[in-house]
Amino acid sequence: MKKKNRKYGQCTMNQEITKVTEKPPFDRSGSQDSLDELSMEDYWTEVENIKKSSENRQDQEVVVVNEPDEGELEEEWLKEAGLSNLFGESAGDPQESMVFLSTLTRTQAAAVQKRVETVSQTLRKKNKQYQIPDVRDIFAQQRESKEKAPDGTDLQSVRTDENKHQGKDDQASSLVVGEKELTPLVPEEAPASETDINLEVSFAEQAVNQENSKEKPQKSKGNDASLPNFRLPKDKTGTTRIGDLAPQDMKKVCRLALIELTALYDVLGVELKQQKAVKIKTKDSGLFCIPLTVLLEHDQRKVPGTRIPLIFQKLIARIEEGGLETEGLLRIPGAATRIRNLCQELEAKFYEGTFNWESVKQHDAASLLKLFIRELPQPLLSVEYLRAFQAVQDLPTRKQQLQALNLLVILLPDANRDTLKALLEFLQRVIDNREKNKMTTMNVAMVMAPNLFMCHALGLKSNEQREFIMAAGTANIMHLLIKYQQLLWTIPKFIVNQVRKQNTENHKKDKKAMKKLLKKMAYDREKYEKQDKNTNDADVPQGVIRVQAPHLSKVSMAIQLTEELKASDVLARFLSQESGIAQTLKKGEVFLYEIGGNIGERCLDDDAYMKDLFQLNPSAEWVIKSKPS
Repeated sequence: MKKKNRKYGQCTMNQEITKVTEKPPFDRSGSQDSLDELSMEDYWTEVENIKKSSENRQDQEVVVVNEPDEGELEEEWLKEAGLSNLFGESAGDPQESMVFLSTLTRTQAAAVQKRVETVSQTLRKKNKQYQIPDVRDIFAQQRESKEKAPDGTDLQSVRTDENKHQGKDDQASSLVVGEKELTPLVPEEAPASETDINLEVSFAEQAVNQENSKEKPQKSKGNDASLPNFRLPKDKTGTTRIGDLAPQDMKKVCRLALIELTALYDVLGVELKQQKAVKIKTKDSGLFCIPLTVLLEHDQRKVPGTRIPLIFQKLIARIEEGGLETEGLLRIPGAATRIRNLCQELEAKFYEGTFNWESVKQHDAASLLKLFIRELPQPLLSVEYLRAFQAVQDLPTRKQQLQALNLLVILLPDANRDTLKALLEFLQRVIDNREKNKMTTMNVAMVMAPNLFMCHALGLKSNEQREFIMAAGTANIMHLLIKYQQLLWTIPKFIVNQVRKQNTENHKKDKKAMKKLLKKMAYDREKYEKQDKNTNDADVPQGVIRVQAPHLSKVSMAIQLTEELKASDVLARFLSQESGIAQTLKKGEVFLYEIGGNIGERCLDDDAYMKDLFQLNPSAEWVIKSKPS
């Protein structure tokens, strides 16, 4: 380790910081990632403004940690993927991971296998004494368990009953872990519209299919001013968004998203290197240069349940008070000296409630908002995944770039993801007024990209041309984040299916263990099995579900399933019967939940068809309640 001084206001990474201080003079006309001169001018002007704003700030000492070796990074990767029991001191019976591995697609399994091999080689080189399993043994056991599960069921397909009514399964989603001789088949159906985003099949498997198809997709170009209007085809079982699942299922989603992202990058030949989180000395009070989690812990004592830092919310509100029609909003900086003074005053008076917000001009508030983002001790896009966000520009097609961003948003820590969402929603409101404020999506992307990316430069030994390509690339990523934010907070259906499969297999395993325990304790097994079988369908005729609403006046209702019945219809029936205080309940305050069976808990999309959902999860309970704060 070595110590290094830096200007207060810049951010820390594991490597030395590369700063872009001025617009590179080389000829950019031949660069594939080049954008028009006018739009890039905003980018370099913003970089210059950032440089000026960081001058004369106090020095802050930080610790710069050396880059870990490949084995350590892959070991960390396996831990995050929930597979640490396959190696090292915690190595145990690989059967513990068999259920998880049984739900992986071919490309996901290949990504895991590659990392296990790397870690195994590294451990052997270090001559560690603890058990180092041969990766071939792990995946051979996985293959055997897939051929015949303990209860005799076939674990071959990652898909659940959710897809039975949707016609042919795509062969690419089948589980053939370790069987390299089988290549994914290209679907026989006509390819989906270029604007459709397929969430039912693994993104990495789609990339393999594309590679194997005769018709190659058109490569994306960095200078695309207008982006396609991607859309999500309607899903009869409802779209699942971030925040809809219970924490235990969301943890599984994150592990699968990491494996899927790695598989996608592997298939497309793009290097994905996570940055190891750096422990640095930070302030434990104040507003600027405070870790998001620390800031939120403090804010939640003042406003319970808040998920966005209060200062962040207030700065956005102050900008909006001045009207979003102001020309050059976000682009025109406040005076550097005034911003410094306002920073100091905010630090002293914000939480006391004595700060005079009338003294903050609109452009000052915009500069303070960008300063807040830049001065986070670790990037808003997270230390771990900032490189992966930057590498999105290297993926061949817009669709694949969008798929990668979707997975990366899922992987962000909650505090980072929630704050990013608030930022993107605000930026879209600015863009909605582009006729008057002259700030198009590209203009806003150009101004914001340096604040999210360049102050956290990754220390690459770069020349001026690389700096320009990086600038253009990060501006394009910012453009994608803003334009497609509604799509990016969706959890892909194939990942939700994998979670359902994991839960189903775990339930079977638990049930088998329970039966053994009951047998040992000399209980009447037949009585237990009968009771277990009838738990969910007692007193409910076939084709009818019972919906519980413990907080409403009508606490329970039997509802006949029809082909057209949606979640919104069920809610409407309950709310129409409310009276008194409860009558003020509006749509959007309470939701219908799918609870238990093959999912922990899932808040239902209004457009989810209940009959299709019941077929997918017949053991679920249906409950109306509000979302947890």
